[in-house]
Amino acid sequence: MNRTKNATRNIIFGMTLRIYQIIVPFLMRTAMIYFMGIEYLGLNSLFTSILQVLNLAELGVGSAMVYSMYKPIAEDDKDTICALLKLYKKYYFFIGLVIATIGIIITPMIPKLINGEVPGDINIYVLYILNLSATVITYWLYAYKSSLLQAHQRTDISSKVQLITTTAQYILQFLVLWLTKNYYLYVIAILFTQALANIITAREATKIYPNYQAKGSLPKETIAAINQRIKDLFTAKLGATIVNSADTIVISAYLGLTMLAVYQNYYFIMNSVMSILVIVFVSCLAGIGNSLVTESLDKNYNDFRAITFFINWVVTVCMCCFAVLYQPFITLWVGEDYTFNIGVVALFCIYFYLVTMQQINGMYKDAAGAWHQDRFRPLIVAMINLTLNLTFVRTWGIYAILLSTIVSYVFVSMPWMIVNVFKYVFKRKSKDFIIDAIGYFVIACCITGISYYVCKIFPEMNLLAELIINFAIVIIFSNTVMFVIFRKNKYFNQMIDLADRVTKYKFNRFLRKIKG
Repeated sequence: MNRTKNATRNIIFGMTLRIYQIIVPFLMRTAMIYFMGIEYLGLNSLFTSILQVLNLAELGVGSAMVYSMYKPIAEDDKDTICALLKLYKKYYFFIGLVIATIGIIITPMIPKLINGEVPGDINIYVLYILNLSATVITYWLYAYKSSLLQAHQRTDISSKVQLITTTAQYILQFLVLWLTKNYYLYVIAILFTQALANIITAREATKIYPNYQAKGSLPKETIAAINQRIKDLFTAKLGATIVNSADTIVISAYLGLTMLAVYQNYYFIMNSVMSILVIVFVSCLAGIGNSLVTESLDKNYNDFRAITFFINWVVTVCMCCFAVLYQPFITLWVGEDYTFNIGVVALFCIYFYLVTMQQINGMYKDAAGAWHQDRFRPLIVAMINLTLNLTFVRTWGIYAILLSTIVSYVFVSMPWMIVNVFKYVFKRKSKDFIIDAIGYFVIACCITGISYYVCKIFPEMNLLAELIINFAIVIIFSNTVMFVIFRKNKYFNQMIDLADRVTKYKFNRFLRKIKG
């Protein structure tokens, strides 16, 4: 398995898809605001969060199955892979059945999760059932086939399929908003294109790997090991779901759909950038899993530190951009009435940094299959986050939502996961890494704060000019400061070496000229 080649290909196609999925949904959100009203965005976010909770029934089956395929793929054990596919297919059928059953049972509770009035032309129950159907169908239509692409580091195929099907979805949805303003048809378009994506992905997986069919059986001890991984992953999935969904549900229940829509506009922008970086993690995951099986601990630890350095660099620049560009962009997009103050923006910046950097540790934990040792952390973190949300939301409003997540990450989630990864994956002390991580965070915050005030020096101008000029300033300033601070760091040189291998461009020669 050519890990660098596969990861590079996956990143290129994944980022192309993700950028597309940022720009077009942004246009769709804008169309919905102007054609139908901002409350519909709040409804959309609420249903997404409810269905994330129902998706707990998945229990982490996908991650456990993909992990179980790493070794048989490395050994070219076709019989085991086929048997895993059969088991995966069976599990996903029952998962879809459980989600459908629980989803129908909780239907009467849905109106209680909304504070205030629902748009008059909407039957909340019909809308919920349509969203539920879109979720269930993704499990029942060949979902198990996608594991082949993930385990073989061929997620670029899935990206191409999604590019085609999401284009069809957005065209249908825009026509619905423009011509009919019918929100039911808007949701039905999602159901149709998700089914289409599953069918095409399954066909492509079969075409590339025709020898892998869902047949055969596994030894009882292998099934027991997989079930244990699924149990361990459940707490992680439960914790992540509570953290991701509780914020949305609490805002809807206590602060209303309009406040939820404003929050989601900010979150949408942050999550769009974060999701581009997640593509790097997903694209590298199978390669890291293969490396952990075939390479030494020292080699893997060095790779981990180099990846951490690289992602910290990118995330720091993104933080600076958020601090400077959030407000003028939101104002230009939906108007000043739908903006938060700069204090909330600062919390979003910190939130973005912590969540993204945490995913590097999570990537190595998942690649190593170290879920059992980490099984209690996500649930405890989620409970702390939810408790803080419910305790302070009436007093601090939107600040409570963001601060709850930040506090739970800084004081519980991040240090706990770091210790687990170092103890069970790298088998060494984590002290040096934690010191460096704190240093990275402090430097990131300082550069972000200075970037904000540097851009404030310039006189006021129209919003579009402010966006363009401030973006150019912050990109140049933040990267220059990072280069000055870290140019002698050994991981900086490794980052450039990796860029050489991936892009075939001699960055080292270029940087030597700069250094003189």
